[in-house]
Amino acid sequence: MSGLLLENKNAVIYGGGGAIGGAVARVFAREGARVFIAGRTKATLDAVARDITAAGGTVDTAPVDVEDQQAVEDHADAVAANAGSIDIALNAVSVMHDQGTLLADLSLEEFMRPIDGFLRPLFITSKAVARHMGRSRTGVILTLSEPGAKLALGGILGHGVSAAGKEAFSRLLAAELAPANIRVVDIRPHAVADAPAAGSYTKELFGPMAAAGGQTTQEFLENGLAQGTLLKRLPTLSEIAETAAFLASDRAGAMTGTVANLTAGALVD
Repeated sequence: MSGLLLENKNAVIYGGGGAIGGAVARVFAREGARVFIAGRTKATLDAVARDITAAGGTVDTAPVDVEDQQAVEDHADAVAANAGSIDIALNAVSVMHDQGTLLADLSLEEFMRPIDGFLRPLFITSKAVARHMGRSRTGVILTLSEPGAKLALGGILGHGVSAAGKEAFSRLLAAELAPANIRVVDIRPHAVADAPAAGSYTKELFGPMAAAGGQTTQEFLENGLAQGTLLKRLPTLSEIAETAAFLASDRAGAMTGTVANLTAGALVD
């Protein structure tokens, strides 16, 4: 029996050049998966691909705009034709959005930005890959949400509704796809300790809040957000990626329609 969690699996990661997507792609490849990373920015995709290749993994890259439904479907069709199946998919695409503005000053456009920006690609990518999953080979769709899905906190209207929507989408999709032998599991990390240093948009997102308190973004994460968790720290990219590999593997074969809480205790489900 192989010790690799994802041996002979074909995994598609949208946003595969980003901080979380890239971390997951590297771990998936290490665990034996053939990884297909897609995203808008060729340079970041190539950087992740170089790391995977240098470590002996197998990776393919493709420039894909996840808001272009036809382009996403064409890419999924090409992956399935090339590899024979799609076994795992993760949408790790992020969009910059507002956090901190209360209703009185929040525009409709800013409210809708994370809702449309996260949920539209999630629908498009899930629909594209689901056609090539399941039946004799178990399929797994992984999604990402945030603590805002559960928090009662001012200033995160669009963010919180978007996060809750992603979790609801995952739960409902799990019910639809279970008869086709496809699992759907959501991963809910908190702000990620080392994501800004890895190029995440969260450096820009948390920058104004940090500056308002006379802190750097890293100080804001470590001295502010981390202190609201039970563990007094935030999750790392490595922890998210390792968890994703387990959830995508057959060892987590009984899990679907649920949330893996990686908030370090910021939320206790």
